[in-house]
Amino acid sequence: MNAAVILNAFQDDEVRRITMRRPFILAPLLALIACGTAPADGQASAQSVAAGQAPITGDRPFAPPPFAASEIARFDDPWAMTFLPDGQMLVTEKAGRMWLVSGDGRRRTAVGGMPRVNPRGQGALGEVVLHPQFAANSLVYFSYSAAGSLNAITLARGRLSGDLDHGARLDGMTILYRAHPPIDGGQYGGRIAFAPDGHLFFSTGERQHFMPAQDRDGTLGKILRLNDDGTPAAGNPLAAQGFDPAVWSYGHRNPLGLAFDAAGALWEDEMGPRGGDELNLILPGRNYGWPIVSNGDNYDGTPIPDHSTRPDLEPPRASWNPSISPSSLLIYSGALFPAWRGKALIGALSGEALLLVRITGGTAQEEARYDMRARIRALAQGPDGALYLLEDGSSARLLRLTPRQAPRSWSIEPDS
Repeated sequence: MNAAVILNAFQDDEVRRITMRRPFILAPLLALIACGTAPADGQASAQSVAAGQAPITGDRPFAPPPFAASEIARFDDPWAMTFLPDGQMLVTEKAGRMWLVSGDGRRRTAVGGMPRVNPRGQGALGEVVLHPQFAANSLVYFSYSAAGSLNAITLARGRLSGDLDHGARLDGMTILYRAHPPIDGGQYGGRIAFAPDGHLFFSTGERQHFMPAQDRDGTLGKILRLNDDGTPAAGNPLAAQGFDPAVWSYGHRNPLGLAFDAAGALWEDEMGPRGGDELNLILPGRNYGWPIVSNGDNYDGTPIPDHSTRPDLEPPRASWNPSISPSSLLIYSGALFPAWRGKALIGALSGEALLLVRITGGTAQEEARYDMRARIRALAQGPDGALYLLEDGSSARLLRLTPRQAPRSWSIEPDS
């Protein structure tokens, strides 16, 4: 992005309003004007224009669900889950608890060795994923909002030991990375995804402070590319331009879903302001525009220029207005739902739905929306291809979705 583009951005009513209300972001913005932020590969603008502007999806009717849903367990304010190779699960709860859970949900034990978590507001013990070589090293990665003055979104790992009969714990829990600068606020992000080549991608929110998403020195409002020990990966595209060496892409608001497709492309969903929720194809060195552009408006009603007004910034491949509040993202690869294979599944909080999105190359379009009648916090694919959904809130259900054999109105089926 060159100086003229930044100056145009500063003339936008929304960016001017942000900077006048929060003077501390004016200096970083002026630094951007002075230095410019051209894409690392010099091709972002051309590829963005070639990709075109994705249609903005509004309200649409719910589709008949091709699945039956069975409740298998309940949790208090759950946040994320992952499956172990033997079919057991790890489930995190907002307050700072992690559970080892049997595959049928009937048994659980608390996992010891966890850090102190600040669960205030949007803070939580968040994402949990396994190292790609978990079967050999037993390493579990997780994110959390740190307790204490730092209040930072933090990436950590530990070695899982124990079992359901004798208790479980994360041995040698180690902090690998803390997003900076430490700023109070919500919108932590904190999703984790391992790339096919073993690099770790970590999403961070802009903590409700807008312009950190454009800040070169910090790592808020960014997608980071790290080694599995938490150090910045070599070859990240923006380091030579003065960005923090961990940054892979920037201009993100609250990225709450990260997933790789079968071709190795990284997809991300994030909450916009009032409207403007996004599904993005994450490309190296690109600026995704927040808070300069959005397909939504601010909660106080002030408008934000749409993505279509700024072809130099990377547009979403799909967006939603009104909001669905995407909480999670999964690219389905199982056998139980062959019609879903290779497509994205998005859990929606305010939308209380499961969305099916068709991905074709670099394009994306919502294909179906299923009414779940509850806020959906997290998704996971089971070892047999069943889809697992965690609802949001207290006494939230863990649901197992399997194919429905004959069409009929659906309901939550009791555990047999």
